[in-house]
Amino acid sequence: MRAMLRLRMSEHDAHYAGGLVDGAKILQLMGDVATELLIRHDGDEGLLRAYETVEFLKPVFAGDFLEVYGEIVEVGNTSRKMKFEVYKVISNAQIPEQPSACDVLDPPVLVAKAVAVCVVPKDRQRRSQGWKS
Repeated sequence: MRAMLRLRMSEHDAHYAGGLVDGAKILQLMGDVATELLIRHDGDEGLLRAYETVEFLKPVFAGDFLEVYGEIVEVGNTSRKMKFEVYKVISNAQIPEQPSACDVLDPPVLVAKAVAVCVVPKDRQRRSQGWKS
């Protein structure tokens, strides 16, 4: 089971000088994808238990477009192990006289990845039927 979120980082997402977006924002996006996966799988938002690994591989800046992919890779009684990958698909071209110029990245650049475990208590699991609406 997979889910994807695509969005643009704004100036409000930038936390550091130069418009750099902090890692906490990237983790928040992974959490949003995890929530969708749990709702689709169990009919409940569930809870994040732990990140097993988190790697920030490349910087993300205000104006970048990201695609956040997640998938459930293991299903236990109440646990759901998930893998995430975050790709930069569009970035600012960094042309001083053209501040709104952007480049489509082909191929996209992997900027972060993680493995997490979420739980959905038994009494909150309304279904385990995958992508049915």
